[in-house]
Amino acid sequence: MDDRFDLRDQVALITGGGTGIGRATALVLSAHGADVVLASRKVENLERVAEEVREGGRRALVVPTDIRDPDACQAVVDRTIQEFGQIDILVNNGGGSRMRALGAWTLNDWEDMIALNLRSVFLLMQAAAAHMIPRRRGSIVNISSGASELGLPYVAPYGAAKAGVNNLTRTMAAGLGPYGIRVNCIAVGAVKSEGFLRAMARAGRDPDEVGSRNAIRRAGLPEEIAYPILFLVSEASSFLSGETISINGGPAVPTELEEQTAERPAVPR
Repeated sequence: MDDRFDLRDQVALITGGGTGIGRATALVLSAHGADVVLASRKVENLERVAEEVREGGRRALVVPTDIRDPDACQAVVDRTIQEFGQIDILVNNGGGSRMRALGAWTLNDWEDMIALNLRSVFLLMQAAAAHMIPRRRGSIVNISSGASELGLPYVAPYGAAKAGVNNLTRTMAAGLGPYGIRVNCIAVGAVKSEGFLRAMARAGRDPDEVGSRNAIRRAGLPEEIAYPILFLVSEASSFLSGETISINGGPAVPTELEEQTAERPAVPR
């Protein structure tokens, strides 16, 4: 193993740790030596992932957590310290959305989306940083979305919350950098997590067709986000902080009409 990716003697807290990107991240980080704390609402999912981690020889702690609850955000960090004595890595992967017409979103919907996707990220970073600062080390990765940079009316509050995560990443990186703590963000495109597949099923859309609009012409897999997370939390990225990296399969493929237009010679003016 390249020493720059060695996470032995480190503890990683992963929200949304029971499925999709969270599960893949837990397996990749533990395979590189980290002990993991898994947080989400569904205990049965967390327990399955924890057992996979333990089978690989690392410790795993399950903490049922609703990250919309400010007290729960503090409690999961406190439990991590109580059980493992430290927190070295925080992966803010918990979140999600629903799809509704623009005019159908209510104020309660808005507040729920902000609490789930933005407020939780701030509170968890704040709580984790309180333990990282005295040790003058730590790495935080926030999971954002391509929706943060697009105009998607059917997920309007979600897109706004994720845009806030992008900015908050830079803000926290600036504030925590002097203490040896790095903060980065991944804006994901279409990834075949359980939540994405359920959303596509509800909308009656083919996930492969949605994913095929990028340059690689397919949706991503959870492990294709987990390995970049490994890079961002490891010493391999020791000079990288405050960045939001888009991992989405590349720029959209031009339509046939765009390709034909691109082949025409320029018209002098």
